[in-house]
Amino acid sequence: MPGPQVLTPVAIPELAKRRIGRVLTKMGRVSKEDLEQALKMQQASHKGKKVGAILMEMGKVTQRDIDIALAAQMGYEYLDLAEAEIPAEALKSLQPATANAYKVVPIAFDPARRVIRIVMKSRDNYRAVDDLKNVLGFSAVECAIAPGEQIDALLAKHYGTTASAGDTTRRILAEQDSAAVKAAAARSTASIDLSTLADAASDNKVVELLNHLLMQAIADKASDIHLEPFEEEFKVRYRIDGVLYEMAPVHKSMALPMVSRVKVLAKLNISERRLPQDGRVELNLPTGPVDLRVAVLPTMFGESVVMRVLDRSNVQLSLDRVGLRDDDLEVVRGLITKPNGIVIVTGPTGSGKTTTLYAALNELNTEDTKLLTAEDPVEYDIEGLVQCQVNHEQELTFARLLRSFLRQDPDIILVGEVRDLETAQIAIQASLTGHLVFTTLHTNDAPSSIARLLDLGVESFLLTATLEAVVAQRLVRRVCTQCKEEYVPSDEQLMELALRRQDVGERTFWRGRGCDRCIKTGYKGRLAIFEIMVMNDDLREQIMAQASTNVLRHEARKRGMRTLRECGLLAIYDGQTTIDEVVRETLSEE
Repeated sequence: MPGPQVLTPVAIPELAKRRIGRVLTKMGRVSKEDLEQALKMQQASHKGKKVGAILMEMGKVTQRDIDIALAAQMGYEYLDLAEAEIPAEALKSLQPATANAYKVVPIAFDPARRVIRIVMKSRDNYRAVDDLKNVLGFSAVECAIAPGEQIDALLAKHYGTTASAGDTTRRILAEQDSAAVKAAAARSTASIDLSTLADAASDNKVVELLNHLLMQAIADKASDIHLEPFEEEFKVRYRIDGVLYEMAPVHKSMALPMVSRVKVLAKLNISERRLPQDGRVELNLPTGPVDLRVAVLPTMFGESVVMRVLDRSNVQLSLDRVGLRDDDLEVVRGLITKPNGIVIVTGPTGSGKTTTLYAALNELNTEDTKLLTAEDPVEYDIEGLVQCQVNHEQELTFARLLRSFLRQDPDIILVGEVRDLETAQIAIQASLTGHLVFTTLHTNDAPSSIARLLDLGVESFLLTATLEAVVAQRLVRRVCTQCKEEYVPSDEQLMELALRRQDVGERTFWRGRGCDRCIKTGYKGRLAIFEIMVMNDDLREQIMAQASTNVLRHEARKRGMRTLRECGLLAIYDGQTTIDEVVRETLSEE
């Protein structure tokens, strides 16, 4: 069986960390005279141009020579895989999702020592090496470089089709004969030995299954991964576009080892199974960094784990891409450029409030503006923002952070959430002293936020003096563009939106038929619908007069506020979502 051909002609230690010209001369690609000429040209007329590029212009070396030299400079061999046959054992050591995500091909694997040898396109692909060691649990990762077109061809040949999570699960469970997993499953969770637990957590089958579930979730753009133990089964569920989908069930015997593996990755205490724990796992994929926020909760039948997937490549931090209609976008841009005041974004957990606020801050993020954020937790690291995380153990609350913010000379402040009177009062103080403050609340719609703040104890005259607007929002699923089709809704469906057949006239309604792209759901992605209550003198008078929420809602609608349901109805008419989605996410206006 022919193996890879090593193209680096000199021992790697002789070439590592040397200048590129020295590497090329050591390799015999250029003479010392050629190198000296190139260096003189660089000094004379090619300042800023690299020596390798000058030697290529001189016709002394090829791009392949430069690639080999750069790999050797980093201490990597450069291989030719054109005629190489890769052992089946090596190919099985990585799942298709993993190999394709990191753009690497395994060419050798020692299962006894858990040592893998991979080839990759770029010498700068440190993330593959780090993640293969830290996440997949390989004891050592040996690297080499190969031409990019050869890597692509091998990935297409050996990993062209990614097996489903169910197929992988069934294969792993069918092969499961691990003594470590069986030992962990055979004992009660109360008396299990710590060393047995650690062995089970690092078992090959457990590592392989968990890694596949993570990669599959990220590929499917899941926002959360749920690992849930029950009396007779261990469920794995993904939340995709706000809806939970159950994956192929995992055998109950895998519950304890898999949860322990997650706790090892999140640097949690694997011996503590009676108290909740929180941690995080950082993954560096070629598409960008992905953070997993891990929450472990003890239940009757073991520990339940939820991993929140924070994938920055899956988030559109731009105001014109969050779903605002053109007129609403103009209103919001007017609000966020005010010199001072408070703008509140409200809605239930998971309604996209943080994304909307980040998009606003992203638009305001310029060199002449100081932006400070207090968050719990910081979800996305954005360059240019000074972001601070609440720490309850150190008594670092929103209120305490806000107090410190006022001494940091900010222009704009983001407070993750107003939870108590103290935080609300300092936010008002910040607004009165010339700062623009963004924050969130948990209420059903925009007018309800007024009653919520008054219930916290905020004085109505302070509220009317500082509040500029309340933006309520919900997320509805988008109709899949690949399997989109026209349909005629039934009278019952129209009645759910308080519509009659004559109200809709000749309007066209759309739904998704269900295809592979949308996992047969008919939906792919989400968009936000908004209700924007901009404060004016009439509303302020009503608040001072202690008017009810219904009166405030009526007044705001009279002044042009579009309700969540009306915004949803426009999205239906535009063919972006369906009646079922809008009914599920909005309240009736009766």
